Amino acid sequence: MSKLLILILIVIFNFNTFSYGKNPDCKDLKKFSVEYLKCKGKSIKDKTVSTGKNIIKDTKDYQNNEWSKEKDKIKKAKEKVF
Repeated sequence: MSKLLILILIVIFNFNTFSYGKNPDCKDLKKFSVEYLKCKGKSIKDKTVSTGKNIIKDTKDYQNNEWSKEKDKIKKAKEKVF
């Protein structure tokens, strides 16, 4: 039983280190230093860019979906005429 408990604790601690590894640690720097601002700016920039890409992708998908419906209506109208 104790081996199982130790194994579970090891696994939990390993997952925690992976989740914290992606974020830059700016706590060691002074708040008004240039390095601190660069560190914070980079993490904010990454989040902003990824969010912007998602918004653009969603907009393009929506437009393509709506326009394809209209193109089908036009094709049906042309078939009726000819």
